Amino acid sequence: MIFRYNILGSPNIGVFSLATDKFAIVPANTPRTKVERIKRFLNANIIQVNIGGSLLIGVLVAANSHGILLPQFAHEEDVKFLKSAVNDINIKIVASKKTALGNLMLANDYGAVVDPRSTGEVVKAVKDILDVEVVPSQIAGLPFVGSLAVATNKGVLAHPMLEEDERKTLEGVLKVPVDVGTINFGFPWVRSGLIANSFGAVAGSFTTGPELMMISRALGI
Repeated sequence: MIFRYNILGSPNIGVFSLATDKFAIVPANTPRTKVERIKRFLNANIIQVNIGGSLLIGVLVAANSHGILLPQFAHEEDVKFLKSAVNDINIKIVASKKTALGNLMLANDYGAVVDPRSTGEVVKAVKDILDVEVVPSQIAGLPFVGSLAVATNKGVLAHPMLEEDERKTLEGVLKVPVDVGTINFGFPWVRSGLIANSFGAVAGSFTTGPELMMISRALGI
């Protein structure tokens, strides 16, 4: 099931939120009515929290059903809150100057693809906390893999300029089919306007009917 929505008045919902099969994270001040609707469409526990005082959850945080990776400026209070909100989840603050972890990592419960410039320490953190195989790669020749695609345990929707060797890498690591498309009336950085899991998807309000069909096909929704 897919629906079109805004968050904090913006169609760039993937900038402000993220989703896994177990939980979704949205900014602390998201209205309760929106939280309830997102919960219903994604069939997941909704956690309302800011990270290091920032609303940019989707940009700063990487996660799957096994764990959550937070930027180095996240507060210990953020960690404690997340641990109280989800059970049996690994949570780690990553000591890296590159804090936009959500933009630099693409993961589901089967694997993770990371910015090829990632340090060995960052790669190890992804492997240990998300409990998956980790492979460096690019999408559309760019290193910002987390912002260029959305991955669930059913499929991947990626930037339309995805190259064939990149597709093979994604399918091999994430172990799901990969398709391409756009969001919010032709925008190719699909993660900015889309969050999804195995049960549903929430797309930015500017997303067109044909784009919704692409999302449905790619993510098996």
